Amino acid sequence: MEFTLTQIAQILGGSISGDSTIKVNRLEKIQEAVAGSITFLANPKYENFVYETQASAIIVSKTFKPKQTIKASLILVEDPYASFTTLLEEYTKILSFSKAGVEEPSFLGANSETGENIYRGAFSYIGKNVKIGKNVKIYPHVFIGDNVTIGNNCIFHSGVKIYEKTQIGSFCTIHSGSIIGSDGFGFAPLPDGTYKKIPQIGNVILEDNVEIGANTVIDCATMGSTIVHKGAKLDNLIQIAHNVEIGSNTVIAAQSGVSGSSSIGDNSMIGGQVGIAGHLKLAKKTKIGAQSGINKNITKESSTLSGTPAFEFNKNMRSYSIYKKLPDLLDRIEQLEEKIITLKAFI
Repeated sequence: MEFTLTQIAQILGGSISGDSTIKVNRLEKIQEAVAGSITFLANPKYENFVYETQASAIIVSKTFKPKQTIKASLILVEDPYASFTTLLEEYTKILSFSKAGVEEPSFLGANSETGENIYRGAFSYIGKNVKIGKNVKIYPHVFIGDNVTIGNNCIFHSGVKIYEKTQIGSFCTIHSGSIIGSDGFGFAPLPDGTYKKIPQIGNVILEDNVEIGANTVIDCATMGSTIVHKGAKLDNLIQIAHNVEIGSNTVIAAQSGVSGSSSIGDNSMIGGQVGIAGHLKLAKKTKIGAQSGINKNITKESSTLSGTPAFEFNKNMRSYSIYKKLPDLLDRIEQLEEKIITLKAFI
């Protein structure tokens, strides 16, 4: 696929300095770009590559003033990084949504419906009474259980498993190996020391514009729904337990876990390897540093926390600076004790 600089400038709302008829067919880093590619300059420390690159076009700031002659044509925008991100998004959409048709063997259950421009990859399975919108891409080896509903413009990459009764909105992406709707971890202890399984009869709801990374698991609710609200983004290798609610536009990094019935407010940011205990509520715009442990409610909006157990970020950093000095402080205390003992001997 090739695009002229005029087409790209229209997408980005930018202007062109150079040949607007040049065509590009790939996106590259500025230090690795070749003829036919487009790149960008956002960080001034990479400016020297602007004069050396073989790229056909470079996205730069409107305020950029070259110090040397540049071979490439320029697309002038307000924010080069954001513009290049937009270009990556559009390029990914074209690639991701280019597939169409039904590959064989694949299975479509009784009373199930799919919208126009569907793609069903080989060995994909769709159960009974499933409703799927238009322009949905279901890659090979995807399993979709009975009574699932899916909106428009969704992508399910190879190996995704979606359990029965799951509800998924539009413009959602689920990456390979993820499981949506598996049983919540519910077991009741018995007097003899064994455990009795508590049936998990709820479901999972993913609202619009949700993205789930690879090998992430979202458990169904014991009763009711586990809910991921619109615009939330989950990284790879995350565990979301039963009856959890994740607020809109919240992002959670890899290897984090959220225990049952906890609620995370809108626009929160959760770092990698964070653990959140069960039945907690986190206020809107909460930020949690990597490897932190949350064991109590966070009631103040826009809190920034770190540590295990987590507390206010700046206090945690001060505490850690003291913690690092403890060996030296112990040495000083022991030296003082020796001096005191020596002084006592002369009294």
